[in-house]
Parts: sequence; structure tokens; C-alpha cells
Amino acid sequence: MLSHQKIAVLMGGPGSEREVSLASGKAVLKALLGLGLDAVAVDVTGPEIELPPGTDLAFNVIHGTFGEDGRLQEILEGLGIPYTGAGVKSSRIAFDKNLAKAAFVEHGVPTPRAEIIDVSSGPRLPSFPAPFVVKPPREGSSVGVHIVRNQADAEAAMADAAKYGDDILVEEFINGQELTVGILNDVALPVVHIIPPEGVYDMASKYPWLSGAKGSQYICPADLDAETTRLVQEAALAAHRSLGVEIYSRVDVLLDSQNRPFVLEANTIPGMTETSLLPKAAAAIGISFPELCKTIAELSLQLRA
Repeated sequence: MLSHQKIAVLMGGPGSEREVSLASGKAVLKALLGLGLDAVAVDVTGPEIELPPGTDLAFNVIHGTFGEDGRLQEILEGLGIPYTGAGVKSSRIAFDKNLAKAAFVEHGVPTPRAEIIDVSSGPRLPSFPAPFVVKPPREGSSVGVHIVRNQADAEAAMADAAKYGDDILVEEFINGQELTVGILNDVALPVVHIIPPEGVYDMASKYPWLSGAKGSQYICPADLDAETTRLVQEAALAAHRSLGVEIYSRVDVLLDSQNRPFVLEANTIPGMTETSLLPKAAAAIGISFPELCKTIAELSLQLRA
């Protein structure tokens, strides 16, 4: 169904994840062209977009601000152009960690306990003690995230997170294995175990090619027993569904020492290079990177044509 469609691959964006998005976009473009499809790159700087004449589908790989928060989706709907992945509403909810946390709690998804702290009148601490995690609610790729291990560091962490907004999410720190689960067409893919070099999975260890830092290790499928694998995949799928996300996502999960999964967030525009985690999980069950891109495009066109 894609053979006669013109596909605009939207990449870049105005946010802090621009360079990562450009890498994803180039990989998706290469994959689509390799399949013999009519695809063209569109570097979006936002908030305006200019699509090539005759565009039939926008393949959105703009991570974070503008591409993942519902604004781009709203523009595309206004233009009557079908697009890949999550819609306006589900994008807004998933991108806002405070709204996503409320959805997880409402639907019984296992997730760390949390408080939303209003810092508009100055830094304020949560009611529960350290260790805890401070997160700006509307940033991606660990931007502004701090693990506070003692009260002495709390104020500085809150002040830094306050640069990104007044309503900061503070979560109980869960010490455990970092896992992620890709969801494709309402099916959970194999679990990926992330092993960061210094114990913290941050911007540098996610994208070592940007900073020159040491990269993380990834094990897929994760070395978990069948029952734990099932629990993790079920938690991830429940999170994906609780947010109403369409087509695909990648859900980040922590697994504690008692093998209990805790969902952190769902990424509606996850990394899409050939070595990114969603493609890695798809490859573990025999779905090649070009096939993954084609499947996402086809499912999205079916949903929105």
C-alpha cells in the first residue's frame, strides 16, 4: 500500500534532541529508499513545517519538544496529512510526565510513587525522604533529571529542574535493573536490559557519539526468567494502553530486587537508528529495520488515511 505514496520523513525539530532526531530521520529515510519507496527528508526547525507537494504520509521522527508533544500532530491534522505514531491527545499525555503518571495510577499500572511539586515560589522538597528522582515533566532524554541521594543535594536539583517549568515531578527512587520494552501494534516486543557505564542512564550514556562519553551495554532479550519477562511486558503494554498510544512506543521500566516492575514513562517517538532500542527489540524476533519502518508507515496510513 506504500508503493504509490509520497512519504515525507520529518526530522530535526527545535528541541534539545535535534541531533538525535536527525540521526533517526536519516536512518528511516535510508530504509524507506532501500525498499524502493518514494521518500524525502524534511528538516523541521519548528514551529512551521513545509511539506513537499503531494505528500501522502508524514513519517515523524522528531524526538521531544514539538515532535512528540502533540503540536506537530495537530498541525498535520489541520493540513489533512496522515502521520505515523501517536495522535494529538496521546502524544500530549505521554509527553507530560505528570499527566502520564496520573494515567498510570488511574489504570493500575505499577509505577514509583510520586509527588508534583510547585516551585513557582521557590524550591520545595517532597514529603518523602531521599533517595528520590527529580524530573522536569515536559523534557525528554533525561534532560534536567537528577537522582537525589541525600537531602543536602535536593535543593540544587530542584532549582535546576525548575529551569524547565514550575510543576516538577519527584519520584521515589527505585534501585533496580533498567529495562525497556518496545510496543508494536499492541504487542510487546522482547525486553531490552540497559547497563549504563557509570550506573546512571543519562544523556551522555544514551548518545555517546554526541558527547564522546562511554556508551551503555544492551542485552536483548534481557536475561530474565519467563515469569519476570511476562510481568515486565504486561506492565509495559498496560502503560502503553493507559495513555491511548497508537501504533508503537517504547516503555521504560525499572525492575527491583524482588522482580517487581515499575513503569517510568512511555516514549511515543523512540530512537529510530538501526542500533536504537526499539529496532534492536524488533530484530530479536526477526523484524529487520526496513521492515519495522514499513510496518509503522503502513499501520499509520491504515489508521489515518
